[in-house]
Amino acid sequence: MQLATGREPLSETIHLLGDLLGEVIREQAGEAAFALVEQVRELAKTAREEGPAADQAAQRLAELIAASQLPDLLILIKAFTTYFGLVNLAEQHERLRVLREREAGGQIVAESLDEAIQRLAQAGIAAPHLQALLDRTVVKPVFTAHPTESKRRTILQKLRAISQILDQLERADLLPRERTRCAARLRAEITSLWQAHELRDTRPTVLDEVKKGLYFCQETLLPIVPQLYRDLEAALRTYYPEQPWRVPPLLRFGSWIGGDRDGNPFVTPEVTLETVRLQRVRALEHYIAAIEALSEYLTSSEHVVPASAELKLTLAEHAERLPEIGELVARRNPYEPYRQFCTYIHAKLQRTLEHARTFQPAWGAPPPPPDPTRYATGAELLRDLRVIDRSLRANRGAAIADGLLADLIRQVEVFGLHLLRLDIRQHAERHATALHEILQAADVCADYLALDEDRRVALLSRELQTGRPLIPTRLAFSTETNETIATFRLLAALLEQLDPAITHTYIISMATGASDVLAVLLLAKEAGLYQPGAWSRLDVVPLFETREDLTNAPRIMRGLFALDAYRDHLRLRRNFQEVMVGYSDSTKLAGFLPASWALYQAQRALVEVADQAGVTLELFHGRGGAIGRGGGPANSAILAQPAGTVRGRLKLTEQGEVISDRYGHPGIAARHLQQVLNAVLLASAPLPTPAIPPAWEAAVSELAEHAFRAYRELVEDPDFLPYYHGATPIDELSNLKIGSRPTRRKQTNRLEDLRAIPWVFSWMQSRHTLPGWYGLGSAVERFLAQERETRLALLQTMYREWPFWRTTLDNAQMVLAKADRHIAQRYAGLVRDAGVRERMWARISAEWDRTERAVCAITGVRRLLDRAPTLQRSIRRRNPYVDPLSYIQVELLQRLRSARQPDPELEQAVLLTVNGIAAGLRNTG
Repeated sequence: MQLATGREPLSETIHLLGDLLGEVIREQAGEAAFALVEQVRELAKTAREEGPAADQAAQRLAELIAASQLPDLLILIKAFTTYFGLVNLAEQHERLRVLREREAGGQIVAESLDEAIQRLAQAGIAAPHLQALLDRTVVKPVFTAHPTESKRRTILQKLRAISQILDQLERADLLPRERTRCAARLRAEITSLWQAHELRDTRPTVLDEVKKGLYFCQETLLPIVPQLYRDLEAALRTYYPEQPWRVPPLLRFGSWIGGDRDGNPFVTPEVTLETVRLQRVRALEHYIAAIEALSEYLTSSEHVVPASAELKLTLAEHAERLPEIGELVARRNPYEPYRQFCTYIHAKLQRTLEHARTFQPAWGAPPPPPDPTRYATGAELLRDLRVIDRSLRANRGAAIADGLLADLIRQVEVFGLHLLRLDIRQHAERHATALHEILQAADVCADYLALDEDRRVALLSRELQTGRPLIPTRLAFSTETNETIATFRLLAALLEQLDPAITHTYIISMATGASDVLAVLLLAKEAGLYQPGAWSRLDVVPLFETREDLTNAPRIMRGLFALDAYRDHLRLRRNFQEVMVGYSDSTKLAGFLPASWALYQAQRALVEVADQAGVTLELFHGRGGAIGRGGGPANSAILAQPAGTVRGRLKLTEQGEVISDRYGHPGIAARHLQQVLNAVLLASAPLPTPAIPPAWEAAVSELAEHAFRAYRELVEDPDFLPYYHGATPIDELSNLKIGSRPTRRKQTNRLEDLRAIPWVFSWMQSRHTLPGWYGLGSAVERFLAQERETRLALLQTMYREWPFWRTTLDNAQMVLAKADRHIAQRYAGLVRDAGVRERMWARISAEWDRTERAVCAITGVRRLLDRAPTLQRSIRRRNPYVDPLSYIQVELLQRLRSARQPDPELEQAVLLTVNGIAAGLRNTG
C-alpha cells in the first residue's frame, strides 16, 4: 500500500509505513487477504479517474464489496483504517520537518511567536505598550468530552509509539544497524496496532474521558509549555534587545470533562469530585517527579557559593514545621541548601498528595485551618520555588535558575495544583425547574415557571438582596433538583476547603434571558458561593447558542448590567464578565452563513455593551472541530474576529478529534499554540485596522437572510428527516461507544433535540458535509440576481480585503472539497422511499452546484482550493483510500437495515467503518 506524492520525504515515510503494513497484512491475514486489499485499492484509484474505465471500476468495486463475506470486509476495513492512522502520522511529521527546515534556513516561520513579535516591532509598537499587552493577555483552551473522538486511548498510545520511532528515524546520525532496529520496532508496533481492537467494547464512563484528557496533559502539554515561553522570551530579546521583559503566564488550560452535565446524566456531584481528585493527583505526581529531578540538579554547595538570607530563613521555618525532615537534610546535605529546600518541598508535596487522595468535602463545615506542612494552592508552591530562584540569581546562579527550575515554575504558573481548571455547565431549564420547586416549598412563589421574563427578573433580584435562606439543609425535592443543589454545595466546599483555583466558571447552556443568569447566582448564594457585599466565588456565564439568542444577547447583557443585584456580584468579581457564544447549535438550526454572521455581530455588540457598562468582557468561543460547528484553521479564525473584540483574551473549546489531532504530538501541539498566541497578540495590538464599509456589512446581512431561508426550507421540508435518517448513519452512530453522553438532549426526532456533534458527524460520514455549506449558493445566486457584475465585484473585493468574509468563504471551500458527489449519491441510495430520495437528492445536489459555482466565482478560482494546493493535493490523495470504506459502509448499512433481527457483528462492522472514514477525512464532528 503506497500513496505516491511529489514530496520526497513524505513519500518516503509513507512508502516505509505502507510496506511494513503490507507485510503485517500478509503475516496476520494471509496472501489472499492482501491480494483483496490491493484489488480494492486499484479499483478505487481507477474509479477516481475520468472516462468509461472509471465508471466500470466503480461498478466493479461495488459488486466486489457486495459479494464479499463479512470476514473479508472486516479485513478491508482494518487495512484501510490502519493505513490512514499511519498516513496521518506521516503527514504530521512532514509538517514538522518543513517547519524545522524553514527555521534552520533562517526563515521566520509564519504564524509563530517569532513572527508576531517581529511584526509588532516593525509596526513601531513600543516596548511598554507590548509589555502592557502581554500583561493582559490570557489564552484558555478548554478540553471537552464531546463524542467526536472515535479512536480509543489504546490506539492513540500505539500511534504515539509509532510517532516516536519516526522521530528517531529522522536523525541523520543513525547508524545502519540502529536504523534496522528502528524498522524492526516499527513493524512490531504496526503488528500490535493491527492486533488491537479499534472499538470500545463498553461505552466509556465520564472518568474514562477524564483520564483521556489527562493523557494529553501529561504526554504533551506539561512538556511543551515551558518551551513556548522560552520561544517568546527569545523573540522579545531579538526584536527588543534593550528591554528587560516580564513574561506572565499567558496560557491557562481548562476542561469540561467531569463538569459538563448538560444532557449528560452520568456527570453527578460524585463524578465531579472524583474528577477534581484525579486531576490534582496527576498534577502532584508530576511535580513530585520534577522536584526529585531538580534536587539532583541543584548541587550548589555553601563551600563554593553562598545562599540568600531569605532562603536560609525559609529553611529554618520549614525545619520548625517539619522537624523529622530537618534532621534528615542536616545529616544528608549539610552544606547543600538547595537540595535541603527541595527535600522540604518534596515532603510537602507528598503530604498534599495524600490529602488529595483522601479529601472529602463537607458543605457547611468551617474552613480548615492552614496546614504549613502541605500546599493548599499552586501559589504556595510557587512562593517556595521563587525563593530558590531569587537566591540562585543573587549568587551567580542565573544559568542554573534558567534550567529545570524555570521550567517547573512555568508549569506551576500555568497548571497550578489543579492541572486543568474545571468548568461547570448545566442547561438553563434545570435551574428554572429547581427554583420552581424551591420557591414553591418556601412559599415565595407558587409557580415560578409560569412567570414571564420581567417578573422572574424582579423576583430573583429581590431574593438575591435578602438575607433569609430558601433551601433547608436537608433536601426533600425531586432527584434532579436535589442534584442541582448538591452540585453548588460541592463547588462551595471544593473552593473553600481544597483549592480556590479548581474552578471559577459556571456556564448556562441555552440561556435566553437575564433570569437564567440570576437563577444561577441565587443558587450560588444559597450554597455560600455568593454573599452580597462580601464575596462571589463564581463567574456566571450565559451561553447564547441559537441565532435568535445571539441576536438578543447584547440586550440581555445590557439589562443584567443595569441590575443592582447583579452589579454587586460583578464588583466582587472585579467587574469581569465572561460570555460564551455557541457555534454548533446556531449553525445546526440556522445554517452555516447565517450563524457565522450572527456570531460576528453578537461579539461586536457585546463588547460595546460591556464597555458602556465599565465591564471587562471575555468571549468564550464554543467551536467544534468541523466547519459545520465553527471549526477551521485557528489562526485565521481569530484574526477574522471583529476588530477590537479579542483584546488579549481568548477562551475556546478544543473538542473531540481536534484534541488528538492538535495535542497528540508535542511538535504539533506547540505549533498550534504558537499559531493561537500569534493571532491573539496581532489581533489585540494597536495595529492599523481598516474600517469595514457599511456596504460590505449590508451585503453579508442580505446574504445571511437569503441563506437562512434556503436552509430552513430544507430542514423544515417533511421529507428532510426521512432523507437524513436514511442517507446518513445517524441512527447507527447512537450505538457507537465513543462518548459518555447521549446523542440527543431529549429522546425525540426533532432536529432541536439532536446534538450538533452527531449531526455534523453523520453528514461528514456520508460525504454530504451539508452543515458546512448549505444555503450559501442560494444566497449568492439571489444576491446577484440584480446588478450581477457590480455585486460580484463587491463580493470579490470583500474576499480580498475583509478577513471575516475571506475566512468564511475559505472554510466553505475546504468543507466542499471534502464532500464527494459520487459517494454522497451512494448514501442517498439507502433512502427507501424513492420519491423522498429523488426529490431531496435533486434539491441538495442543485444547491451543491450553486454553492460551488458561487465560491469559485467569488474567490476567483477554477476549482475549489486552487489557492491552497497542499490541502487540495492532500484531499485528492486521500479520496481513493477513503472510497473503499464508504462503499463498504453503504453495503453494511444495507445489510444491517434489512436484517430481520439485531446482528451485533454487522453493527460492529458498521461502526468500524465509521472509525476508518473519520481517520481518512480527519473530521468527525
